[in-house]
Amino acid sequence: MEGIGVPLKDSRGKIISVIEIARNVTERKIMENELKVKENAIETSIDAIGFADLEGKVTYVNPSYLKMWGYSDVKELLGKPVKESWVDEDETTKVMEITQNTGGWVGELRAKRKDGSTFDVQLSVSMVKDENNKPICMMASFVDITERKKMEEEFQKMQKLKSVGVLAGGIAHDFNNLLTAIIGNLSLIELYAKSGENILEVLEETKRASQQTRRLTQQLLTFSTGGAPIKKGVSITELLKDTASLALSGSNVKCEFSLPDDLWWAEVDEGQIDQAINNMIINAKQAMAGGGTIRVWAENVIVGAEQGLPLKEGKYIKVSIKDQGTGIMGDDLPKIFDPYFTTKQAGNGLGLAITHSIINKHGGHITVESEMGDGTTFIILLPAFEKEIFRVKDIEEEQVYKGKGSILFMDDQENIKNMVRSMLNQLGYEVEFVGDGTEAIEIYKKAKVSGQNFDAVILDLTIPGGMGGKETIRKLYEIDPEIKAIVSSGYFNDPIMSGYEAYGFKGAIAKPYEIQELSKILYKVVNGEEEIVPT
Repeated sequence: MEGIGVPLKDSRGKIISVIEIARNVTERKIMENELKVKENAIETSIDAIGFADLEGKVTYVNPSYLKMWGYSDVKELLGKPVKESWVDEDETTKVMEITQNTGGWVGELRAKRKDGSTFDVQLSVSMVKDENNKPICMMASFVDITERKKMEEEFQKMQKLKSVGVLAGGIAHDFNNLLTAIIGNLSLIELYAKSGENILEVLEETKRASQQTRRLTQQLLTFSTGGAPIKKGVSITELLKDTASLALSGSNVKCEFSLPDDLWWAEVDEGQIDQAINNMIINAKQAMAGGGTIRVWAENVIVGAEQGLPLKEGKYIKVSIKDQGTGIMGDDLPKIFDPYFTTKQAGNGLGLAITHSIINKHGGHITVESEMGDGTTFIILLPAFEKEIFRVKDIEEEQVYKGKGSILFMDDQENIKNMVRSMLNQLGYEVEFVGDGTEAIEIYKKAKVSGQNFDAVILDLTIPGGMGGKETIRKLYEIDPEIKAIVSSGYFNDPIMSGYEAYGFKGAIAKPYEIQELSKILYKVVNGEEEIVPT
């Protein structure tokens, strides 16, 4: 109890009585004690805690906060904007706005100490309201997670190293098999050439093995950051049939197709989609060790907003590939596209991860459906080729397009120069070689001054220790805005290869390439033609 005595006096001022006034203050005392306990808990907390007014200025910080941020006196912070203690001030302002609008925010930010050093912080911010539910300030608690983040990064590095080891082992095995075929066939060619025997069949086998090696290197590059497909109109019908036939060659698994005659063409990178389909067919084949049938069907579909798919609205080709395997367990289904996740003893878990990456880069979508005992179905959606298709005979890809003119070729590899010299001579072109961009610019200037301009320039994108194609074309374009240049690179998924026009190039050709590919791109660029109609 708490009380006071009030004296009662008579008319002469004499105290005749005292009135005692008392009130029960138990509840208030309890509240005061609770408040002291809370204040003490905040002061002694190992977590950094701070308060800010609704304008985002510091009103209180506890000792742990001072220690975490490297301050010795709370006066150094009181009244200062909260955002000054964080690396990204705009992001911090957004966090406070979200807190005032929604009542709270939880997440990670990068903080800035008094001495300017930075560290990672996990924070939880909430609004503090009065008894009338009116916001009066913001309260936040902070935990330094710098060491935890370092440990996570180290763990990820170890996982990557482990993954690289798995990848390297599988790739080395495949490369050795292919190189065995290539080197062995070359030795046969050498022997046959001396004896006068027919070497055409052996040459074809060598070429096939080399093409498979090319596909293998493309698998490695698929995961490269920033890569983009080099798209064109492609017949999905032919791609599905050709890829499945090759993938199932010599196996006890057959493929049944249901492909409509009016199936749209797709706007895709043919090599990458071939790789994606091959991976799905191989996965289906491995799911049926005892043999069976893979069903492949496709249809034209229109994707609209009402379908809720993460795709732009428009025309797509829907391809379904179903096996007769045992199916995938429910717990494993969400992980099926994770890199290095596999349910097969012989697998390395890369095939479906690569497929998922390829489909996403094409602006498409891939899903999987499976029930134990009823097989697995992969469903992909690929953007349709919107341009009108004029079907040209298959000889287009195989045909060699001869021409004439002078070509400037830039590459730092002598073996590539020697190969290209033979190719261009066969095609009817004259060629001059340079090793880097500096030399290319000098030669191009001299030719222009003399009036003997080059009809086209082929520039390698990457020149170790020298000026590469990206910088070279910029300088050449300043000399001659009408220059006809082709970019070439072994990094087929470099953004410049898919968006070459934005960099001043008229065309692109990925290494390795055959004489047919080189002849076709040169013919287009030199003659300024968008499409070639075989004669």
